[in-house]
Amino acid sequence: MQADLNELEDTSLASQPLAARMRPRTLEEYIGQSHIMGAGKPLRQALERGALHSMIFWGPPGTGKTTLARLIAQRADAAFESLSAVLSGVKDIRAAVDRARVRRQQHGRATLLFVDEVHRFNKSQQDAFLPHIEDGTLIFVGATTENPSFELNNALLSRARTYVLKSLSDEELLQVLAAALADADRGLGRRALQLDEAAMSRLAATADGDARRALNLLEIASDLVEDGGTVDDSILDQVLQGFSRRFDKGGDVFYEQISALHKAVRGSSPDAALYWMVRMLDGGCDPVYVARRLVRMASEDIGNADPRALQLAMNAWDAQTRLGSPEGELVLAQAVIYLAAAPKSNAVYMAFNDVQADIAAQPSYEVPEHLRNAPTRLMKDMQYGAEYRYAHDEPGSYAAGENYFPEPLKDRQYYQPGSNGLELKIAEKLAHLRTLDAASPTQRYAKQGRASSGGRK
Repeated sequence: MQADLNELEDTSLASQPLAARMRPRTLEEYIGQSHIMGAGKPLRQALERGALHSMIFWGPPGTGKTTLARLIAQRADAAFESLSAVLSGVKDIRAAVDRARVRRQQHGRATLLFVDEVHRFNKSQQDAFLPHIEDGTLIFVGATTENPSFELNNALLSRARTYVLKSLSDEELLQVLAAALADADRGLGRRALQLDEAAMSRLAATADGDARRALNLLEIASDLVEDGGTVDDSILDQVLQGFSRRFDKGGDVFYEQISALHKAVRGSSPDAALYWMVRMLDGGCDPVYVARRLVRMASEDIGNADPRALQLAMNAWDAQTRLGSPEGELVLAQAVIYLAAAPKSNAVYMAFNDVQADIAAQPSYEVPEHLRNAPTRLMKDMQYGAEYRYAHDEPGSYAAGENYFPEPLKDRQYYQPGSNGLELKIAEKLAHLRTLDAASPTQRYAKQGRASSGGRK
């Protein structure tokens, strides 16, 4: 009977994917996350002291979140319960809590409840855990690929410590692959496959920090060769075709990369800007989205220091729409390099923000009468447009001393040109015009030129 059970276990193990079979069985087998699991690091110390606490694991796929939760439960001799926020609801949460309560009351054993994709639970579902974490019924461990600050409510975050799990390095992924090739019971050791150092490195690089992906790629490659055979470049070409870098549209990686692109443009680093743009495109980002963001950068970070930047960004957007992929991406590359190399100014951006702040804080001032149009007799009788000075009738086409603001705001200066590119010339012109304003008569309107305005608007 025992032999039959062992045979059943072996069959069950053999039917699992390589990544599942090679899941570490002890903390000593666990690879990666040395910043929290290394000697003297916070989570390792907590485990060694037996001081278990509720926690959130935040990190990319394939970094060992589920495995680590299982190993923690094993080390603490706690029962392991698992829920997926994709498939579970409040009913499942209650059932898991009931089992944990019975286990605690009847056997004195703790329960570690692991919730995968916890960010997919809504606020009320997240709240359902709180009293049971609070009274010690559960040791709560949530796993998420999304930023907990945005996706989890504060009440849950305050009861759990957040640990950031990092993508595995190529060296760590090579350890994972080597373990799978050497293990004769769970891995591919019985098959004695041959992979040289270059092939292993290529698998690790394509896995992009994801241990599960590395093992899946290795397993696919192993299916294409006989036992004892060699996984060569021709095999890898078949296996790796179509695999893209990690990129989660709308997720943290997406926003991290667009942030890096924007900062590289702002920091005048064309090489880094081009790198991040191509990383996003390589990961599947919509090129039109990139084009729209380039237009924003042209206005926010370059502005009038080089107005051609905005035109070039708009042209790149138009070209991408007309040409599509992959031809259009070359135009985006041209635009991002130009934007990064262009002189920088955020003067327009800052002026716009300052005006918005003033409008939000100030009353809704009326338009001064001299600036109002007067298309009817009644409006003319009400002095609309009276004493307006037509700029083209004045020397240099400038009505020195004229005020175009509501009276309480007449001295405001929002736009402060920067010291780069064309804004140097703009700054010089504005300084000259302000000198003319200062030298104009103290009266708000100069008498000369009023009659010559001819009612023009």
